[in-house]
Amino acid sequence: MRVGVLTGGGDCPGLNAVIRAVVRKGVGVYGFDFVGFRDGWRGPLENVTVPLGVNEVRGILPRGGTILKSSRTNPFKVENGVERIKENLAANGIDALIAIGGEDTLGVATKLADLGVKVVGVPKTIDNDLSGTDFTFGFDTAVNIATEAIDRLHTTAESHHRVLVVEVMGRHAGWIALHSGIAGGASAVLIPEQPFDIEKLCEHVETRFETHYSPIIVVSEGAVPAEGATDEQGMTLVSGEKDAFGHVRLGGIGDRLAGEIEARTGKEARAVVLGHIQRGGTPTAFDRWLATRFGLHAIDAVAEKDFGKMVALRGTDIIRVPLSEGTAELKLVSPEEYAEAAVFFG
Repeated sequence: MRVGVLTGGGDCPGLNAVIRAVVRKGVGVYGFDFVGFRDGWRGPLENVTVPLGVNEVRGILPRGGTILKSSRTNPFKVENGVERIKENLAANGIDALIAIGGEDTLGVATKLADLGVKVVGVPKTIDNDLSGTDFTFGFDTAVNIATEAIDRLHTTAESHHRVLVVEVMGRHAGWIALHSGIAGGASAVLIPEQPFDIEKLCEHVETRFETHYSPIIVVSEGAVPAEGATDEQGMTLVSGEKDAFGHVRLGGIGDRLAGEIEARTGKEARAVVLGHIQRGGTPTAFDRWLATRFGLHAIDAVAEKDFGKMVALRGTDIIRVPLSEGTAELKLVSPEEYAEAAVFFG
């Protein structure tokens, strides 16, 4: 059997671990051949391939990013995109395709599976917002990076009597903010699922200073004030640009929030935007472990011809769920989960 492999969407710590596991088990146990498609869905769309064998995956386990590179190409937005993908898969003798990605990449995989393409999905997103799986690899690395940053910022905040606003990734889901905020001892955590009250936040900031404590505020990039994203204060910013999947580029909430806090309280406030630092570099041990297991089980699904499925973590078990289930809806922080941490943020 000849198997194609691609990685799509934002890069993520652990992608190379998946690729390595797929190839090592695919070659060693099943005797499969592999073709790497470069730059996400652009690879099969434009027939851009790279060799992918045991030699190519040696030494990549601890490396961040993806040796196959990535893009946000959406073949359903390209004229004859689906037909071109099918033709290129056939031209390369591909019997099955493993797509590693988040909601957009696997959304494309879901549609292609419905159209007869033999595909298996591997969930990837540092935001941990894919339904169908308890955790996605990359999330643990992002949380650890954010937590370390928060730990370091505490001393600066205290030394200069400042409010520090730490902006982390999280377009629609606040998992990174919530986990790193709790782990880093933040004074408040603002997430997209829970619109915040700027007046109450500023009151909380002043209360913290009264106890001789310089607060750290952790905010997801997609967080919005209770009045909504278009409130008169202009608390959020977007670039207006959209990618091939229709996502508007977010940004600016950290700076806007710091400005509002300083204007309302008179306390010096600075914003720190972690940005792409969260998803670059070496994956944690947990992410290497999870990504490797996902890869091993994904190639098993191919060998058993169990297509149209996505591997997922449930408890400590790796299971398979329909691709449609994995991409049907986003996994968001529930009010109950947020309330558990509220005792530390009030």
